[in-house]
Amino acid sequence: MEESHGWIFDIKRFAIHDGPGIRTTVFLKGCPLACWWCHNPESISPRPELAFFPRKCIGCQACFEVCPNHAHEALESGDRAYHPERCTLCGKCVERCYAEALQMEGRLASVADVMAEVRQDVPFYETSGGGATLSGGEPLLQADFAAALLRQCKAEGIHTALDTCGHARWEAFEKVLPATDLVLFDLKHTDTARHRELTGVPNDLILANLRKLAAAGVPIEIRMPIIPTLNDGRETIEGATALLRGLDHVTRVTLLPYHRLGESKPAQLRRERRMPRIEAPDKERLREIADCLEAAGLEVHVSG
Repeated sequence: MEESHGWIFDIKRFAIHDGPGIRTTVFLKGCPLACWWCHNPESISPRPELAFFPRKCIGCQACFEVCPNHAHEALESGDRAYHPERCTLCGKCVERCYAEALQMEGRLASVADVMAEVRQDVPFYETSGGGATLSGGEPLLQADFAAALLRQCKAEGIHTALDTCGHARWEAFEKVLPATDLVLFDLKHTDTARHRELTGVPNDLILANLRKLAAAGVPIEIRMPIIPTLNDGRETIEGATALLRGLDHVTRVTLLPYHRLGESKPAQLRRERRMPRIEAPDKERLREIADCLEAAGLEVHVSG
């Protein structure tokens, strides 16, 4: 695929949690991690997927009629069935669904397509110190496309940020860093075995890349999801503090309290949800974590 085209699943305007100022966040498809708490499971697959929102369905059965491969089926019980092995993702059912109960997650976009949306908010970037952020998924899985987008933003004077899980070849980082003003780097867990259990991959490559970034002089904002019982224990936080204390160019640490807003998404994509039922962390625990990091000389921000 040419670098001028890539797979995205959303573009969010007026974002205020994805870097400084008011931003336009471009979400790219594909992620090497499968975090238990993932709020964007539609980002994991690198290719489009068909999502179904049962609460929106009005039972018109238009999708049954239009599907050329009978991927949608009405059962005698009155329920419906979807056969992904028959589906070619042609999108005809999505176009015909009057209630928007079917949605295609992912589309092929060009740099020009994306920039047309990014440019609409240039006045807001200028007044707020904002810009464009590439997120996902993992943008570095589409490093050529990501680099092309970032270069075009820089050519037009737009501040750029890269939101990454860090699990990528260093060569991918080298492609995007010349046009990246800020890296938003996820730190999910410092123990490699626990990291593998919770995300599907160890953290050795992630931590190696973080150290290389710090040595390269790139401004880094660390983003730490805080999930009670999974990664908010004393040893885990102390381990993260010790790691970050020794790194240069970390501008701040942002704590991202877990929330349950994405709980229904796996079912919409016909995926099993591994995340146990966990409540959001309380303010007292978030303050304790922030105090631990601040005691090491780090600037801390609690999101939300």
